[in-house]
Amino acid sequence: MGWNSWNFFACNITEDLIKETADALISTGLADLGYVYVNIDDCWSGASRNSEGQLVPDPNTFPSGIKAVADYVHGKGLKLGIYSDAGAFTCQVRPGSLLHETDDAQLFASWGVDYLKYDNCFNLGIDPKKRYPPMRDALNATGRTIFYSICEWGVEDPALWAHGVGNSWRTTDDINDTWASMTTIADLNDKWASYAGPGGWNDPDMLEVGNGGMTYQEYRAHFSIWALMKAPLLVGCDVRSMTNETFEILSNKEVIAVNQDSLGVQGRKVYATGENDLLHHIVYHIVWKFGQVLCLEIAWSLLSGIDVQKLQL
Repeated sequence: MGWNSWNFFACNITEDLIKETADALISTGLADLGYVYVNIDDCWSGASRNSEGQLVPDPNTFPSGIKAVADYVHGKGLKLGIYSDAGAFTCQVRPGSLLHETDDAQLFASWGVDYLKYDNCFNLGIDPKKRYPPMRDALNATGRTIFYSICEWGVEDPALWAHGVGNSWRTTDDINDTWASMTTIADLNDKWASYAGPGGWNDPDMLEVGNGGMTYQEYRAHFSIWALMKAPLLVGCDVRSMTNETFEILSNKEVIAVNQDSLGVQGRKVYATGENDLLHHIVYHIVWKFGQVLCLEIAWSLLSGIDVQKLQL
């Protein structure tokens, strides 16, 4: 659980933004609910490596360096995430980590990084089953615990091979802030439910809650489905200025408890009706940690714009 910069800010990131976001996670109480990762996505680095072949932060947007930002975040009791790519370049054409895994992992560890999102752009056509394990090995060799988030977009069905390689793996292409995108991704991710569990999670991409493209009811549905799917709950909005409605959704302790249940069984869609790709009712089942079978039914009547949530023990 945490926050990621991409969905709202894309490349418009600075060290001040990251620090202010860490402050906001604390001041709003989201950190106390478990949102502890502050993850910097693409565009933090300079356009090229330095003369020693190392990645360097963009001097204009991160003049103090990533270690200083990590120290600030750690000082708040939070964790810092960084981004790189299993290719020659990142998706925004900054230097990638392909063939630089050992050096980059050591650099990330020296900065105090706690999480690595590892993307799939400019991959030179190399099989991802060959590209992603070297960074796993390099991260493990640092001796620092770093969550390894494989962002392969589900191209080669990473649920089938990424357990034991990464701590999570993207099962789909990027989400966007629409109901159609969210429900399509939920359906794609549902296919791989049986492969998720403690130590390895299906990742249907980050949350769009609060970014303005869906209604309050749709965002509630989005958050609930992600929680049921045991997806990483990475907030994608500007938490410094989120609305009360957005905070209400993100801070729902009962929904968070379903997501964070230690048993780690991913909820699955067991029934759906609808026409023209418009889902009318969705029902999921989940096993609750006390050994009871819990039927959690979430039914959204999209035609009337009213959502109904029912919990049955």
